[in-house]
Amino acid sequence: MRPLPTPHALRQLLAAAGLSGPAAEPRRIDEGGEHASWWVGEDHVLRLARDRAGAARQRRESALRDLLRARLSVALPASVGRGEWAPGLTFTLDTRLPGTSAEARPLSRAGEADLAALLAGLRAVDPADAAALGLPYQPPRPLAQPWRAAVAVAERLLDDGEFTPDQYAALVTEAAPATPAARPSVPRHSAPPTSADRDERTPDVADSTTAPEPVACLCHLDIKGEHLLVSDDGRVTGVLDWTDAAIGDPAEDIAGLAIAVGAPTAARAAERAGHGPAVRRRGLLLARYDTLVRLADRLYGDDDSPLPLLRAQRDRAWRATP
Repeated sequence: MRPLPTPHALRQLLAAAGLSGPAAEPRRIDEGGEHASWWVGEDHVLRLARDRAGAARQRRESALRDLLRARLSVALPASVGRGEWAPGLTFTLDTRLPGTSAEARPLSRAGEADLAALLAGLRAVDPADAAALGLPYQPPRPLAQPWRAAVAVAERLLDDGEFTPDQYAALVTEAAPATPAARPSVPRHSAPPTSADRDERTPDVADSTTAPEPVACLCHLDIKGEHLLVSDDGRVTGVLDWTDAAIGDPAEDIAGLAIAVGAPTAARAAERAGHGPAVRRRGLLLARYDTLVRLADRLYGDDDSPLPLLRAQRDRAWRATP
């Protein structure tokens, strides 16, 4: 991974994009991953791709945001500058959207409607349009895989007071969830076949041996509290970081919402967006399983994520739904 530019080089990069002076002094944002980010003044964010794979995702993200801006009712960052900060490594200088992370501010009912509109808007995008931008197809995860991983750590979490007896009983007594039916291979730059009128009314995933394959659609695939901006009155003012977006399983975005804002809110937003009961249930189960595994990775493994955050995500994902 290429070393990050010096402060002087950053200032030169910003000056070339039309920002200079004390008000444009970059301030590093403490986050890791595939890009490095800086606040620039009060109104902009500078993001640098750290490697060529990250640069490819950033290019796709820029094109996708341009495609979605007129199709979604929630705001997306707009780039006022973009290019390469080193050979093959891209940057974007984006407008900073108003609002505070959903980790720090609750949603109102109107904000819940904003999330429903987000899911509905993504569902309405023709996958062929997304595939034309180079977005990949991501096949659905076999639900049995995260379930088994959660079961493997559940007893230790229970013993350590990180999981309630009722939750443990509900998890371990559930039959191994069904695995989606196999899908034919999809050409790299073509969208998978979809059916808008496919009947999603299916038996409980834990009670069938083979579950129907989720209907693929455009998905954000990295929904979490820090990527949802919320206003003082609880409305969603922006959705950030589209670098992982792909054509895939909409249950993954429902799972992300369950972890970010709670399972009941995620379920209601998904229903309002038109997702059927099987997809909604699959998303809630993925959220439950994933939060247990991530918490165990932090407690017993090498993960260094903040424990209060992981516990809050577990609690939100395990909230009872009607």
